[in-house]
Amino acid sequence: MVMPAMYYSHPLFSKTLARPALSHLMPLPVRLLGACNELIIKRKRRVTIAVDATAAGFEEAKLARIGEHLRRSYIEPEKIPGCQVLVSRHGIPAYFESMGLMDRERGKPMQHDTIFRIYSMSKPITSVALMMLWEEGRFQLTDPVHRFIPSWRGQEVWEHGEGHQMATRRPANPPTMQHILSHTAGLTYGGLLPGLESPVDQAYQDLGIARGGGETLLEFADKLGRVPLLYDPGHKWCYSLATDVCGALVEIISGQPFEAFLRERIFDPLGMTDTGFRVTDEKLDRFAACYMRSMDKQVLLEDDPHTSHYRHKRNFFSGGGGLVGTTADYMAFCEMLRQGGQFNGYQLLGRRTLELMTANHLMGGKSLAQMALGAFSETANEGVGFGLGFASTLDEVGSCTVGAGDFYWGGRASTIFWVDPEEDLQVIFMTQLIPSSTFNFRGQLKNIVYGALK
Repeated sequence: MVMPAMYYSHPLFSKTLARPALSHLMPLPVRLLGACNELIIKRKRRVTIAVDATAAGFEEAKLARIGEHLRRSYIEPEKIPGCQVLVSRHGIPAYFESMGLMDRERGKPMQHDTIFRIYSMSKPITSVALMMLWEEGRFQLTDPVHRFIPSWRGQEVWEHGEGHQMATRRPANPPTMQHILSHTAGLTYGGLLPGLESPVDQAYQDLGIARGGGETLLEFADKLGRVPLLYDPGHKWCYSLATDVCGALVEIISGQPFEAFLRERIFDPLGMTDTGFRVTDEKLDRFAACYMRSMDKQVLLEDDPHTSHYRHKRNFFSGGGGLVGTTADYMAFCEMLRQGGQFNGYQLLGRRTLELMTANHLMGGKSLAQMALGAFSETANEGVGFGLGFASTLDEVGSCTVGAGDFYWGGRASTIFWVDPEEDLQVIFMTQLIPSSTFNFRGQLKNIVYGALK
């Protein structure tokens, strides 16, 4: 039965879609099916949409190299079980393809509505949530974090030594909200990242500071105030647990549970109905398996979807890496970013706020190559800056890639996205392979996508 409908323009696509007359802030979820040319709106409403590379300003034959490359280089040699790519420009989908398997052990092909662990691609979402509160006048970027988390007031900075022999001093300045959003607050990942181990990591471990360790988000943030900072805030960049602190700050400042804030203020307005911290029973058949590349280059099952911890309720909601979602959901988020903070008539962020977030916030306009401790991150460091939740390409020559002015991030299981305001372009790549540093998917896709522009 076809339900009474009103019409709206879905920003992801160039066609007009029908939806039931529900709240204008809650567009019906969609899922992509078929060979890149069909949408099914839940409630069995079917609409045909043509993916039009030409209308989006691409040479179709050159854009088709994406699938050719990924199959030849990764899927056929079984370096990854499967993947998914979506390219959109001017709000027009130019390319969308699902390849290989989403669950190798069960022989399940990749689906257009497959649910992926997006890990650190949660970070931009959490950062947007916190900056929504900034727009309400709830805090200033120069405010010290201890204004909201009192245990951070007495933090000191590591100088030398380890354990009980560790010497500390007062910081030159306390960590601010800007520092926590830009990974320059002096925090670490507590020893969880190979190549980024530090003398203060043992202090994290002694206090049991770990995401999902049975404590609440607020308890976690409070504990972090009891460990020394690795460096004076603002003076270095270190990939860290900072965005999980951002999630705690959302909860503290808004007075609303972090999970509920994301749902009500971001996911519902954007129609991101498959994005969240848990995969429920009715969505299990769409949940991908996650794999890990071993030292001998074997692809091993790392997280079975049927036994995954994402299947269970939890107390800790990680804004730094806890979300799952679909490509279509994340593209809605990217569309909001591309459109200067608005989506489907709903203004999530102001345009100038987003410009501030995607600017380089590293001290003196330096690059990550000049500021970062260690080599690990979801990006290369040369010619790259970092803002409030996003990396950005500062210099094409320095980074050896096209896309100056773009902003982006990625996730632990090799998921990536970027938004290029100059080209009015966004790209999402989804797979499930740990670690994210295994293959340079971003660089290879950039070569093909920008090479296909007319």
